[in-house]
Amino acid sequence: MPNNAMQTLWNRRDRLNIIAEIMEAAKGSQLKTRIMYRVNLSFSQVNEYLSFLTERGFVRVRVENRKKFYETTAKGNMYIENYREMSNLLRPQEPAEAQVILR
Repeated sequence: MPNNAMQTLWNRRDRLNIIAEIMEAAKGSQLKTRIMYRVNLSFSQVNEYLSFLTERGFVRVRVENRKKFYETTAKGNMYIENYREMSNLLRPQEPAEAQVILR
């Protein structure tokens, strides 16, 4: 794959990345609009993702003074850690790190 195509592919967000960003934004308890702006998604997109994540136990909702706060759970934090590890494994290596085997 040409270098430009790889760069474009690498910069584009996929669903797994968006999920990690939402849970990262929800650390420390956040309002839905705050999460929406932080991850740069529309209100309907954030609603869809937050419903998906709460149904699966990655995020929980806490109501305080009639406001809904979203918090990342321990399961969500585990996802973030694993996602970071996998992302680091997929990053292009520096020439010094790349191993070339000649036969």
